[in-house]
Amino acid sequence: MTLDDLRLKIDTIDNTLLKLYNERMDLVHTVGELKNTTGAAIYRPEREQAILKRLKAQNKGKLTPRAIDALFLEMFAVARNLELPEAVAYLGPEASFTHQAAESKFGAMSQYLPISSITGIFRAVSKGTAKFGVIPIENSSNGIVSDTIQSLDSYALEIIAEVMVEVHLSFASTCDDITKITKIYSKDIAFGQCRKFLEDLGLEDVEQIPVESTVKGAKLAVKEPYSASICPAVGAKLNNLPILFENIEDNSNNRTRFFIISNFKNASSGEDKTSILVRLSNASGSLVSFLQDFEKANINLTKIKSHIVDGESLFFIEFNGHQDDSQVKPILDAHKHEIKILGSYVKEIDDI
Repeated sequence: MTLDDLRLKIDTIDNTLLKLYNERMDLVHTVGELKNTTGAAIYRPEREQAILKRLKAQNKGKLTPRAIDALFLEMFAVARNLELPEAVAYLGPEASFTHQAAESKFGAMSQYLPISSITGIFRAVSKGTAKFGVIPIENSSNGIVSDTIQSLDSYALEIIAEVMVEVHLSFASTCDDITKITKIYSKDIAFGQCRKFLEDLGLEDVEQIPVESTVKGAKLAVKEPYSASICPAVGAKLNNLPILFENIEDNSNNRTRFFIISNFKNASSGEDKTSILVRLSNASGSLVSFLQDFEKANINLTKIKSHIVDGESLFFIEFNGHQDDSQVKPILDAHKHEIKILGSYVKEIDDI
């Protein structure tokens, strides 16, 4: 078969794909009309996960599981925007890791709103300015994000999905000679995540200037001679800041987990995780007694973290299962005055 023959065959397949895509969008539109009559949510993470799981199970070709995710998640996003364009609030600015997490779920076509604070994201979703919010919950190097815990406690919103993003940082500067660099811009925690790199290159004593985000650091560094930024590669490229070194983080397994929040509750997918906040009395053994209820029901607790919110001690707890599962609901009902259910969602990972 000649090259022209192969290209003709590819063109024919593309034509067929276009026809099938449009047929699928017609069906999605009909589903959207039915949802509008019932007030059902357009975005159903558990439904999308079920489709992806089915497709991966029957895949016999060259597409990898990640490739299937990339292709179909983008198609889902296009379909949602045809049904009902809805805004997604994220911790800005553009090209931040939160923005990357948002795009991994909602695709390139969605309307994105960069928000300057975690509380601001909750406020935007609560007021209806955005339908969805994307917020960091924990990092493998720095632990739980306290601002997120406080906002989850304060606002009546639901966690509807989780996203994991690998955090890779670059050292970028317009100055080719690193010995002449006099200041480095970045988010405060990024300096700690790259401490060994800075020491190895003799930059540990260079002035470190914390800013709101790593991408903001890139914006500042490109304007100032003899300055540099620790930022994502995409943030450096977006601001035309030359990258001198890539993957400079101390921990090569540096990852951040994000929550997607909204105002609706997920149905069960059969492979769910639930997050709750728990306030217990100061009575001796109260925590042990509470946890024993889960052990008796054979429910696997995947995370227990204690926090202080407004001077009050509480626990952030996660477990496998949906809040409406038959073995879970009785426990939550029995402790309803001590528990705030934050949401049940499709389990993407076991733990960070």
